[in-house]
Amino acid sequence: MRSALETQLRDLNRDVLQMGRLVSGMVEKAVRSLAQQDAALAQQVIDQDDEVDRMLIAIEMRCLQVMALQQPMARDLRAVGSSLKVVTDLERVADHATDIAEVTLKLAGEPLIKPLIDIPRMADLAQQMVREALEAFVQQDEAAARTMIARDHDMDDLYRAVFDELVEMMERDPGVVRQATYLLHVAGWLERIGDHATNLGEWIIYQLTGELNDLNT
Repeated sequence: MRSALETQLRDLNRDVLQMGRLVSGMVEKAVRSLAQQDAALAQQVIDQDDEVDRMLIAIEMRCLQVMALQQPMARDLRAVGSSLKVVTDLERVADHATDIAEVTLKLAGEPLIKPLIDIPRMADLAQQMVREALEAFVQQDEAAARTMIARDHDMDDLYRAVFDELVEMMERDPGVVRQATYLLHVAGWLERIGDHATNLGEWIIYQLTGELNDLNT
């Protein structure tokens, strides 16, 4: 029974990691599609969201099967429960990547009101946080999870810089309000991806310690 459970948990970790890699790539492609005004790339991201939804359902079913058939206890049960929470946050990250890709389509053909600098930085940081969370999940590394969570302060700083700059542009030139508003949404979604990565770290810590604390402060 123990060997079967360990196999199921390894397979579960593999599936979560695969979903996480797909989601991280969606974030990168979504922001790149916006910066390069690449509608075809944006559509790829939107199409991939259906794949993420299918992966979410498959992993949820695997988790339920493990709980029903293997009856895990203590830390193993926390591992299964944490996996359910992790993939829920990953699915929401994919939704935000899709939101960004849809902005690309709405702005297709319009010259950008400014070169995108801090928004790609936010995207890079969001990807880094998701990747580090997944690595901590696979390696069962509490310290790495806490280090990743601390990066959310950098994400918040970048968001404030983007927000202030775009608001100032709108105050100076009402003609940029429409596009600046879309860009504010993009920055907000990237900031939320950082929050979801922080959630991943919190669930990893819970899995390892049994303690669940809100570290997104």
